[in-house]
Amino acid sequence: MKHGLFTGLLIAITYAVSLGFYFWMGSTPPGSMFHAVYNGGLVVSVLMALIMMVIAYTVERIIALNKASGKGNIPEFVRNLKQDIDSGLIDQAIAKCDDHESSLAAVLRSVLERYKKLSLYNVTDREKKVSEMEKAVEEATIMEMPLLERNLVSISTIASISTMVGLLGTTLGMIRAFAAMATSGAPDAVQLSLGISEALFNTALGIFGGIMGIVAYNVFTSRVDRFSYTIDEAAFYIIQTLGTGKSE
Repeated sequence: MKHGLFTGLLIAITYAVSLGFYFWMGSTPPGSMFHAVYNGGLVVSVLMALIMMVIAYTVERIIALNKASGKGNIPEFVRNLKQDIDSGLIDQAIAKCDDHESSLAAVLRSVLERYKKLSLYNVTDREKKVSEMEKAVEEATIMEMPLLERNLVSISTIASISTMVGLLGTTLGMIRAFAAMATSGAPDAVQLSLGISEALFNTALGIFGGIMGIVAYNVFTSRVDRFSYTIDEAAFYIIQTLGTGKSE
């Protein structure tokens, strides 16, 4: 599924669900907690939709990054691959990359395939070999990184939007509260309490959505950075080993 279509469907589904839940809360007894949240106004439904979007993106990223990790332990895979390369077993190393099915394996496989191609054409110039293998790493990384970083911008955006929407709801609630206080004679206690309730619930949901988005973004960014570092470290070792002809 294309990224734009996925995002569009996610927005439509989450808001439909949150809107339905919002109106259900309105049918609960007036003294219940759910009815108190309902009094926060329609902005509450938007905030709930944003929170559900963060949850959906988090689940999607967990699945995608676990898939990108491939089969088996990555440090062990890298150690075994280095042993094969040191021994000159290039075909065996490529086979292990195929079996691992990770983003790291895809990048390292491209390096090994480029090395085999250079050997086939009897390229012996070290600078040429290193340059070509580095180019293979860059090309493969360009293909893999978007898959690892997908939806991270969306999560970051939701974290910012959630706080702003919560602030909007807070402002609307305070307007309602001050409007109740501005009536002639005694302030309208019901409208005053509803305005304060609206402000507080929107503030709470906005902050909660922002916290969820920030934590999710930082966790996944850290995982992607570790992937990137592992790819660079392993690729550098392989390029230096094959470029100097130590495995031959």
